[in-house]
Amino acid sequence: QVRLVESGGGLVQPGGSLRLSCGASENIFSFNSMGWHRQAPGKEREWVASISTEGTTNYGDSVKGRFTISRDDAKNTVYLQMNSLKPEDTAVYYCKATKGYGLVNFYWGQGTQVTVSS
Repeated sequence: QVRLVESGGGLVQPGGSLRLSCGASENIFSFNSMGWHRQAPGKEREWVASISTEGTTNYGDSVKGRFTISRDDAKNTVYLQMNSLKPEDTAVYYCKATKGYGLVNFYWGQGTQVTVSS
């Protein structure tokens, strides 16, 4: 069973930075892609960023230019560097892994809280 564990969330002031980590229980090369989603109170879960096995990255419009997703295959870890944080970035951030072709499986972490407030 694939296990994803997020860490790095916390309370930060507007304009500040945080780096989230997502550690996987197996070689992340086995996944088609990995990414981050977030869910604010009362809102639907929103895609934030993703990175493919080849390192291709994509970002949601609301975080483009401020967030950077990266991966360290040796550590089986994906990161989300978040800069210029805004109060509207407040949410629980979830790591997601996608595996397989044809029959695709999705795996989620338990989430980490990010709160942007003065």
